[in-house]
Amino acid sequence: MISNLTSSERQYALLIAVAVALAGLAMAALGRSDTLGVHGVIVMLFAGVVIYLIMSSLYGPEPTEDRAVSYYDDPIKVGIVLSMAWAVFGMFMGVWVAAQLAWPDLAFDAAWSSFGRLRPTHTSGVIFGFGGNALIATSFHVVQRTSRARLAGQISPWFVLLGFNLFCVLAISGYLLGTTQSKEYAEAEWYADLWLVIVWVTYFILYIATIARRKEPHIYVANWYFMAFILVVAILHIVNNLALPVSWGHAKSYTIWPGVQDAMVQWWYGHNAVAFFLTAGFLGMLYYYLPVRAQRPIFSYRLSILSFWGITFFYMWAGSHHLHYTALPHWVQTLGMTFSVMLLVPSWASAGNALLTLNGAWHRVRDDATLRFMMAAVVFYGLSTFEGSFMAIRPVNSLSHYTDWTVGHVHAGALGWVALITFGSVYTLVPALWKRERMYSAALVEVHFWLAIAGTLIYVFAMWNSGIIQGLMWRTYTEEGALAYSFVDSLVAMYPYYIARAFGGLLFLLGAVVGCYNIWMTVRSAPLAVRETDAPVVPAAVPGE
Repeated sequence: MISNLTSSERQYALLIAVAVALAGLAMAALGRSDTLGVHGVIVMLFAGVVIYLIMSSLYGPEPTEDRAVSYYDDPIKVGIVLSMAWAVFGMFMGVWVAAQLAWPDLAFDAAWSSFGRLRPTHTSGVIFGFGGNALIATSFHVVQRTSRARLAGQISPWFVLLGFNLFCVLAISGYLLGTTQSKEYAEAEWYADLWLVIVWVTYFILYIATIARRKEPHIYVANWYFMAFILVVAILHIVNNLALPVSWGHAKSYTIWPGVQDAMVQWWYGHNAVAFFLTAGFLGMLYYYLPVRAQRPIFSYRLSILSFWGITFFYMWAGSHHLHYTALPHWVQTLGMTFSVMLLVPSWASAGNALLTLNGAWHRVRDDATLRFMMAAVVFYGLSTFEGSFMAIRPVNSLSHYTDWTVGHVHAGALGWVALITFGSVYTLVPALWKRERMYSAALVEVHFWLAIAGTLIYVFAMWNSGIIQGLMWRTYTEEGALAYSFVDSLVAMYPYYIARAFGGLLFLLGAVVGCYNIWMTVRSAPLAVRETDAPVVPAAVPGE
């Protein structure tokens, strides 16, 4: 981490770390027993570790002269490690809260172990911790290889990576302490939100500056998706999290959006977080790592660009389909429903483009579990986008909304699309980063694949069945016009499905643990490949028709 920095850069990094530590000290002094005070201590400890790492090598040797013409891979390596660590943590929390639905005693007597506090630690740990770190690491890798240029900064990649992880730690510790904004996917405290703005703007500037210094005149399509992910997530985060703190010494704040406007802004944010964080960013992975692994050019470059603009435009208007049958104006609900149905076209264009890229490479899909991860991810992406458009239709939504069907839909996308494409990309990236011929064990990659597939299918089918039964029970009336089933009756009917849900999640978690072991052994003991030069080279994924 430090060996690639000059002495002046190390001093600058030290200055930033000291400033963060002082900010933590101020938070601790102002917050005292409040969540703000606890977070101040966390910030100081986090900054203290960084200061120690910098000080231990402050006067170390200067980097070699060829630094400027080599790729900057150290932040990418750390990002992959952090991503897999968050995967295990977030998935473990998911299994725990899923088990609580079947066995409520697993909540213990402590307030922090309740379902309401643990559930957001699962969602944020998986989405932001696992997914966010994977996106940062792969975007740093892809932009360098497709631009044939080193990252534009020396300290800024570390600031983005470590600063983002500090945000994740603050958010998740806040959930356990019981302090949130009560917003889906956006529940960190106001000061953590401000910190993320600084980190994310730095990320955007770094990415744009790297593309600006490219030696390859063409901007490969994966970079379009990564840039959309970075830019739109910044806009979403800023608008949705506009809030007024109770005081500078308190973690609590109030949104500036009143009533139904708050709901509309929240679901404009929520669905576009799905669109640009969980779709566009991971499509950036797909469009680079799938052609690399398949050793085939992307089927149609024009189709990928058409899909990009379709997704970018249509997704922006789709969030209101979460608010059917509410106080939101009917025309706004209809607008969201219409654009959600139209989204099927660009979404399936990407899925079809990826599957057609595999023409002539299906033998590799059969023999290579890493490529099979990506192929299965594309299938789940197509399935999830069709299901999402279908569930946005108002009469279907009246059955599915507030039921486990929605939970099944979300996890078909999260486990089947996001996690599988990430694992496939990581298994492609790790041997290349650490100069290995292959992963430590191809058999363990196979084991991980089948655990992930089995866990996803068990989970999703359990929730599909559970959700449809729930929806039907809630809308069944007797001849007298009274509800035929109570809410407790529907809970009793869900019990076997909740057991299946926890079991499916456990299988997926075990797969992630197997993946972590395989990565660790690859880095630690796999035989070294013939060492390639670290100088920027023409990217392997060349645009093609």
